[in-house]
Amino acid sequence: MATGRVKEYAAPDIVVGFDARKCIHAANCVRDLHEVFNVDERPWIAPENADADRVAEQVARCPTGAL
Repeated sequence: MATGRVKEYAAPDIVVGFDARKCIHAANCVRDLHEVFNVDERPWIAPENADADRVAEQVARCPTGAL
């Protein structure tokens, strides 16, 4: 469930939340899992484009917890 400042992107097996206020644009997500995190696309997060475990691993690598 979105909390107002967290936008959610859902796939059948995973929901990715994004808090823009926490993001420092380190771009780890875009570099390491571009098929899911692509700033040239809308929506820019497409968790259905990779296995839920891979998406979760990438989310865990976010240095600020924005994901």
